[in-house]
Amino acid sequence: MSKRILVISTSLREKSNSQALGDAFAAGAREAGHQVEQISLRGRSIAFCTGCLACQSAGQCVIQDDAVEIAEKMGVAEVIAFATPIYYYEMSGQMKTLLDRANALFASDYAFRDIYLLTAAAEEDDQVPARAESGLTGWIDCFEKARLAGTVFAGGVNGPGETVGHPALERARAMGRQV
Repeated sequence: MSKRILVISTSLREKSNSQALGDAFAAGAREAGHQVEQISLRGRSIAFCTGCLACQSAGQCVIQDDAVEIAEKMGVAEVIAFATPIYYYEMSGQMKTLLDRANALFASDYAFRDIYLLTAAAEEDDQVPARAESGLTGWIDCFEKARLAGTVFAGGVNGPGETVGHPALERARAMGRQV
């Protein structure tokens, strides 16, 4: 059965390594017959959450920027894959800001169940994405119907396009096919 999948690339860099992972995941999901939408945060305006909690009664954030539309797409997707570079052993700041701004989803009848995390970093150690995974898991834990369904890490990539030929691309594609 076809699922609605949203792949969110949080890197602001052109030809980013994490976006390449997102592209591979999306390609695999399309091969499996799923409906896939890809969003990049590059060029988007996403302000910081002010903590006003108005979203809990309004059903959406009162700050009118691109985060409102993205959060709406997150709410109707059955599967969400976040692709992020690892900066200082953590998810990108723009990804964290988006998660904070998606607070309106907490009180909603969200559709997502499976969440995936695709990460890329200059460091190669398998423990590099642990803090990003922990941060995302903290967000997921607030949504009792959702779970972290899988992760892919591409280590040893720094400059744009360095994931070309990296085995993590095939792992991301295979994961997308298995959604």
